Amino acid sequence: MSAKRTGEFAEQTYQAAERFKAVGIFLNGSLFTPGKSIWTPELLGELHTRFLDRPDTGGGSTWEKLKFQLDGSPPEVYQLMSEVLYVHHLILSKTLDVKRRIISGNEANWSPQPITVPPELDAGLASKFVNLGVGQRYIPFQVGTLIETVEQWKEREADQRESLLKDPWAFRSFLFGGVKFRSELLKDNPNKGDAERHLLLHILFPDIFETILANDKGNICKAQAFADFVISRETDVDRKIQQIRHAIEGKLGGDFHFYDADIRKYWKPRKGEILVEVFDAGGKVPQPQPKGGGLQVLADQLYLPVDFLQEINDLLAEKKQVIFQGPPGTGKTYVARELARFLAGGADHADRVTLVQFHPSYAYEDFVQGFRPTLKDGNAGFELRDGPLLRAAERAEQDPDANHYLIIDEINRGNLAAVFGELYFLLEYRGEKMQLQYSDESFALPKNLFIIGTMNTADRSIALVDLALRRRFYFVDFRLDEEPVKGVLRRWLRAKAPDMESVADVVDNANAKLADYPHIAIGPSYFMREGLDEAGVKRIWKHSIRPYLAEGLFNDPDRLAEFDLEKLRNPDAPAQPDGTPAE
Repeated sequence: MSAKRTGEFAEQTYQAAERFKAVGIFLNGSLFTPGKSIWTPELLGELHTRFLDRPDTGGGSTWEKLKFQLDGSPPEVYQLMSEVLYVHHLILSKTLDVKRRIISGNEANWSPQPITVPPELDAGLASKFVNLGVGQRYIPFQVGTLIETVEQWKEREADQRESLLKDPWAFRSFLFGGVKFRSELLKDNPNKGDAERHLLLHILFPDIFETILANDKGNICKAQAFADFVISRETDVDRKIQQIRHAIEGKLGGDFHFYDADIRKYWKPRKGEILVEVFDAGGKVPQPQPKGGGLQVLADQLYLPVDFLQEINDLLAEKKQVIFQGPPGTGKTYVARELARFLAGGADHADRVTLVQFHPSYAYEDFVQGFRPTLKDGNAGFELRDGPLLRAAERAEQDPDANHYLIIDEINRGNLAAVFGELYFLLEYRGEKMQLQYSDESFALPKNLFIIGTMNTADRSIALVDLALRRRFYFVDFRLDEEPVKGVLRRWLRAKAPDMESVADVVDNANAKLADYPHIAIGPSYFMREGLDEAGVKRIWKHSIRPYLAEGLFNDPDRLAEFDLEKLRNPDAPAQPDGTPAE
C-alpha cells in the first residue's frame, strides 16, 4: 500500500525532489549550482528578514512586491529565493512557461539578474499534479511556510534531522507541530500556508503521502462513501487517507489516484454529477484484514511493530483468549481496545466489542447470569438476567461471519474461580455445551468470540490467578525493559513532541534503577498526552509518578530519593524532598 506517484514527467519531478531533499534539506548546498552554498542558515535568515518580516500589504502583484522586498540583497539571496520558488512550483498545475518566468525572476523582473534552471531540473517542472485554485492568492504565505520550515529544520541537531527524515510520520509531526512561526507574515496567519506543508510532504515522501490538497484530504475523510474504511480515531487526515486507500486497493488495486474521475465522484462530484453515497466499484470493498498493510496502519497508530500485533492475532486465532500482563501505564487496555476494534471491523462495528472490568465484589451473577432484584407493579421480585459474557456470546452467535471480542480489564482483581465457574471448561472446549448454574438450557462459547484480558503485575492480586486459568489463556508480556513496549514512549515523543524526547531518557534512567522492582516500572502512557511540555512533565512526575513509586517502594522508602526528576536528568543535581526540580 502506497500513495500514487502520478502525472506526466513524474519521474523527472521526483528526481528533482530527491535532489532538494539531499542538497537543500539535508545539506546546505544549491539545487542550481552544485558545490555552492545556498540553503544555509545564514542565507535563510537573510531571506526571512527581507521577505517574511517585511510583508508588503499594498497593491501590485506578488512579484512586484518581491522585487521591492529583496532590493539590495546579495546575489545568493536572490538565488535562494529562486530555488525556493522552484520547490514550490515543482508539482503545481501551471504551464511550464509560467513556472520558468517566475523562477528565473523574469516575472516583474523581481531578480536583477535572471537565474537559469539547469536542464535536468527544468524537465522536472513539466509535471502538473495539483491546482491550488483560489489558493493562488496565498502564495506569499505558502512560500513563507517553506522558508520558515527549512530554517527551523536547520536549527535541529544533525542526528535528529537524520532520524526525522527516516520516519515520514515523525517528519509530519515536526511539520505540523514542531514548526512555530516567528515571522510577521505568518504568526497571525499560520494556516494560510497549509497547502505548502501538504505539497512538501508528498515531494519528500511520495510513497507515503498523497498529492492531494489539504481541503480535499478533509473532504475525502468526511465522505459518507468511505466512512466504513476510516477506523482511526485520530485527527490525522493522512493516516485516514492511508486507511481509505488500503480499503479501495482491496477492490481496484493500487493504480488509482483520488482525483481520478471514477474515485473523485464519491467525495467531490463535478458540476452536473450526482454524489454517489456508497462506494461499490462493482461490489462492496472488503474491510482491512488482520494480515498485511491494514494491520500496519494500526501498528503505526499505536507506535508498535506490526509483528507484535500480528503475533497477538495469531495467538487469539489459536487459543481464542489471551491476557496482556505488565506494569501500570504500559498501554495494555488501550492496545486491547484498539486491536479488538480493528479486528472486529472498525468504528462502525462497535457492537462487536464488549468491555467489562473485574473488581473484588464482581461475581458470577454479574458476569455470566444471575437473578437480579426487580420491582414490577409495586411488587418486589427477582428476574434472571444475562451478564456481559452471555450478551456478547449471543451477538457472536447471531453474527457468525464476523469476529466478536470481549475485553476483561483488570481480570486478576476478581475472584476468578467464582466468577468463571463452569466457564473454565467452556474456555478450553469451544463449541461444546454444558448447563449453566441458573439456566435449564445448555450453553457453548461461540468460536468467533475472542477474549482479551489485562492484568496489572503491580497488583498483589496477581497471585490469585490460579494455574487452571493460566492454562486456558496465552499470556503476552508488556515489559518495560524489552521491546516493543520499551521504545513506545520514545517513538511517540519523536512523532508528537520531538522537543520533549529527553523525557524518554528520564523514564529509561528511572526504570534502570527499578531493575529489582520490575512490577512497578514507569510506563509510557503517563506522558503520552497531546501538548506535552515541560510544565506538564513536572506536574505528572510530582502528582502521578512520585506517589506511585512511594506506594511501590513502601518497604524500601529510602530509595525514593533516587527518583527526583532533576536527579534523573542530571546525576549531579541536588535532590529535592518532594521530587520537584530546584528553582
